[in-house]
Amino acid sequence: MKRLAHPPVLEKLVLELGRLPGIGPKSATALAYHLVGQSTERLKGLAETIGSLPDRIISCATCGMLTEQDPCTVCEDGSRDRTILCVVEKPLDVLSIERTGTYSGLYHVLGGVLSPLDGVGPSQLRIREMLERLKSSDVTEIIIATNPSVEGEATANYLRETLNNLDLGIELTRFARGLPIGGELTYADEDTLAVAIQSRKAMDE
Repeated sequence: MKRLAHPPVLEKLVLELGRLPGIGPKSATALAYHLVGQSTERLKGLAETIGSLPDRIISCATCGMLTEQDPCTVCEDGSRDRTILCVVEKPLDVLSIERTGTYSGLYHVLGGVLSPLDGVGPSQLRIREMLERLKSSDVTEIIIATNPSVEGEATANYLRETLNNLDLGIELTRFARGLPIGGELTYADEDTLAVAIQSRKAMDE
């Protein structure tokens, strides 16, 4: 007896959805069948939005944040405190910090963390861009806000050593209490993240 399978187009959709982070085979299948049940207008609208991403979404040349304009709204905002630069792993971290309402400085998105096993070294991250940016900036404090994971800590230590060797006279700080070891800024609640921002400490301590 031949085993029942998804129609080919649905099978392809399940496969594509399963490639998204955090989506397993069962979730991908459930999402695919949910989409099939939507109206034609909604599906076309979704397809149009996804199809427009490559043309409309770019990375800010200054900070690396995802945006539809360059520079992004944060870099362009004259009311931001330009003496503080918060260095994060990914664009979602910026949104998490912004939601706390406790930070008014600028950002720099690295685009990941150091991970030798995955072939990610300093040249694969936006470290050179950050150093170039510091040459013509008013930054007096850099908050290294990588996640408290093994890779995040290794990246933070690399940045500390690199910046200290340049002797730029910039204070380096790190988020303090509140963030669990191995956690991610993206998933931290606003109150916990706010405490971590406000109680940051010098990295040399």
